[in-house]
Amino acid sequence: MSARQRVKFLVVVAVITSLLDLTNSFQPLFSLAGNTKTHRDITQMAVLRKTAGVCRDIAASEGRDFSLKIDNSLSADKVQRACSSRGTSSFLLSTMFQTSIANMYFSNAEVDVVLALSEKHHFDDETFQGGRDVITAGVSAVKASVKLENFVAGRSTLGRVCHTLQDFYSHSNWVELGNTAPFSALIKPDKPLTKLAGPNTPTCRNCAEGNCANNLLPDLLQQGLLTSGYFNIFSSAKPSGKCSHGGSFDRTSKQDPVGGISKDDVESSHGFLHHKAADLAVNATMELLEDIRVTIGDKNFLRLMGLTQSSVLCFVIDTTGSMSDDIVEAKRVSFGIIDSKRGTQQEPSAYILVPFNDPGVGPLIMTTNADVFKESISKLTASGGGDIPELSLSGLQLALTAAPPSSEIFVFTDAPAKDSQLKNTIIGLIESTKSVVTFMLTDDTARRRRRRSSHGVFRRALTQSDAQLYQDLAQASGGQTIEVTKGELSLATSIIEDSSAGAVVTVFQAVQNPGRPDNFPFTVDGLLKNIIVYITGASSLTFSLNSSQGVTQSSSQSSGPLFSLITVGNLRRLKLNTENQTGLWQISVDSNNPYSVKVIGQSSVNVIYNLLEAHEGAHRDFSLKEGRPLSGGNASLLVSVTGSETVRVTEVTLFDSSGPTEVNASLQSIGNGNYLVTFSGVPPGDFVLLLKGEDISSPSRSTPSSFQRQAATRIKTSSISVTSQTNITNIEPGFSISVPFTVAMTTNGVVNDSAAGTFTVRANNDRGYASTSPNTVTIEAGSGGTANGTVTLTVPANAASGTDVTLTIEAQDAAATDINYTVLRFSVVERVTDVTRPTCHEVSTSANCPSSSSLCASSQWEFIANLTDGISGTGIESISIRQGNGTLNTSTVVGTGGENVTVLTYSAFCCSPNVELVAVDRVGNLGRCVGQVRQSTTAAPVTTAAGGTTSSRGHTLSITPTLWISVAVSVLWK
Repeated sequence: MSARQRVKFLVVVAVITSLLDLTNSFQPLFSLAGNTKTHRDITQMAVLRKTAGVCRDIAASEGRDFSLKIDNSLSADKVQRACSSRGTSSFLLSTMFQTSIANMYFSNAEVDVVLALSEKHHFDDETFQGGRDVITAGVSAVKASVKLENFVAGRSTLGRVCHTLQDFYSHSNWVELGNTAPFSALIKPDKPLTKLAGPNTPTCRNCAEGNCANNLLPDLLQQGLLTSGYFNIFSSAKPSGKCSHGGSFDRTSKQDPVGGISKDDVESSHGFLHHKAADLAVNATMELLEDIRVTIGDKNFLRLMGLTQSSVLCFVIDTTGSMSDDIVEAKRVSFGIIDSKRGTQQEPSAYILVPFNDPGVGPLIMTTNADVFKESISKLTASGGGDIPELSLSGLQLALTAAPPSSEIFVFTDAPAKDSQLKNTIIGLIESTKSVVTFMLTDDTARRRRRRSSHGVFRRALTQSDAQLYQDLAQASGGQTIEVTKGELSLATSIIEDSSAGAVVTVFQAVQNPGRPDNFPFTVDGLLKNIIVYITGASSLTFSLNSSQGVTQSSSQSSGPLFSLITVGNLRRLKLNTENQTGLWQISVDSNNPYSVKVIGQSSVNVIYNLLEAHEGAHRDFSLKEGRPLSGGNASLLVSVTGSETVRVTEVTLFDSSGPTEVNASLQSIGNGNYLVTFSGVPPGDFVLLLKGEDISSPSRSTPSSFQRQAATRIKTSSISVTSQTNITNIEPGFSISVPFTVAMTTNGVVNDSAAGTFTVRANNDRGYASTSPNTVTIEAGSGGTANGTVTLTVPANAASGTDVTLTIEAQDAAATDINYTVLRFSVVERVTDVTRPTCHEVSTSANCPSSSSLCASSQWEFIANLTDGISGTGIESISIRQGNGTLNTSTVVGTGGENVTVLTYSAFCCSPNVELVAVDRVGNLGRCVGQVRQSTTAAPVTTAAGGTTSSRGHTLSITPTLWISVAVSVLWK
């Protein structure tokens, strides 16, 4: 992109994000009109309904009941409980499902910001083929991501694909044509797009005095021709006689034919059809999800949706010579967790292992198979490392981008970070993913000079500055820095077992640095159990805990009425042994050295939040904000309470535990436990998000009980704005992309037009791909307070399709006192060239089934077919039985045209008279083959010239002379 093009691009982006009424699709996230469905609503409805349907099918196959009614009233909590094999109200829910749904609808909404003027991404301007190409490429990328278990990247891509698919129903005349089912050809690229209005075919007439109900031409409707509205914010030009999208910012709608056909909301030109369009968009999204589900399988589909009852187990481990004891301990604690939780609801949903040393990092191991993880960690060996510093932050960077959001990550090391320049990148990823990082630091020398062990390996002493780096990262994430000797490590790893218990919530957390004596109140609610308090600090630290009933226990008592105490290294772990003591508690800490306090427990009631970017105007909608909120400006958040329909939030606060600063928010409930939270004039600082509310579930209480939850990740403000918007989401192996970005100085949340200065720029990606970027950018006087730059990222030719890459661009002021960043995520995807599904040709079907169903287990039927992906296809990758309880055997032969042919032989007892076989090729194209046996009620079959017997469809059958059975077999390629 040239400098001129870049300036033009950035101007367009600025116009797009500031215009009042630009959104030319279903509203992205929220709507002021309560009777309007948004992309967020549509996506969430489809995901919940399809996920519940998959769980229902799994329950049926396992002989379990599934009583949940599947309709548009579903919630994430209801679906998660119903999908649990327990399905009880006491079951503890994780936030992963709701976080994953949010990931999908936020990436869906992003299309309206980054790709607002792309006709094909919104099915504008009759770009039907272009829109389908977007869907085809996106679905291929989702399936490639799932194949490599990159579910986070798969969700983001899926959300964007759903936006384009959903827009078809609000922007085209599909609904006006009387269709009540989705246009399935949009997700089947080898099906023709028929009955499209030609480029010279008039489609609309002027709306009558603002009423557009009858502006589609009668001939268009009679012929059943498909069209969509034209949209442009810069020009009124459009082909003669064509429909416009409509709306005050669509300049084409002012030119004859005047008006539009949009159904984006109830106030649109065709808003009277908004709900029909939204319902069709829900069904179409479900159809797309079903295609993906059948391709990747039920287990991977539920992982893609984020439906899990537990967190991942994620270890980042230093493998240098002095770490042999630590590796043994990591192996012990992980094996203990695996063995104790295997087969239970608390079994980790996935296992992630990232080894590091110097100069190596990885390979990253991510698996759902506990035995694979066991084998991988067992193979780790400690060797080398004589130069002391290691690539610990590079290993952590890889884990942060691979693990699902809000994961707990544990880093084992006894060495300083050699790659400390990644500190701000790591903090940016922590703030973006909201993952919690805890460092297990071991040091036999207790920060004395390093010495050589009896094995000739250098013991590495961490200096105070070395440890401070890890402490800063842990503090940013809401994690901890545990400092112990090698011999004490086995006692400290109980913190890992605590976090893997499932549904762990943070009730309260504070850091005092510099240290000072202080009191910390926190509220215990009746929905909490297994409460644990962690206090880290110097050995001279003392404390006391006071319960809501006035009982006190001090640090001098290792066992008492309130807690059992374990002290190891700088960690004090208090396991509360009291029950039903709800109300206000208090921890009093006496220390002048830095320390931290953290209170956790298990509860289904938890809080997730996302920072939002507000777009002013008639629609007043939002998009997901990457990076830090601006000092002195307003900050908006979407806050969601999970796990209970009887809990409501009454107060949301940003507070700085190291000072008196506290900012209260205004709350707007948007239903189903979701709140739009707005902070006005957030001052500079480093804050935590604290929520308080009440639970009205207990009918025996005269007043609701109080609860509180705290977000683990800290929110830091900045006076620097870093923005980057690119219309590229997928990168082909062997290609480069250019990512433009803008740096600005702000005052009170607004760009300071008169500002000037030079900023250090760093661009890092988690895959180590080659990239170029400026070292600095300078805001010149008179430039409007902004400076532009470009990052070029090159993907190796051998990068596997489905790989995800996270790019972080950060800018720091000259004094190194302020920094901000933006995070962009891309998927590496090979160009889609094979869009043809595998084809199936029946060879024969034979049946010898008795007429009495009670005797069906005594006889069998058989179905034989040839399956091929053609001479130019990518080849069949998997064949599975989608329906049927029979046996499938396959063999491979070469066809007459040189293509590989898979011969399918399926046999089953007559009690299972139906079969559906699913074939998936190497790029995810899906085909189905369906067969059925049913008792004959018609005339006898016809005998062929060859002496065989055929059904009315011409399929050769073998029929016993004593029982006439007709076998109807259809090959359905959908």
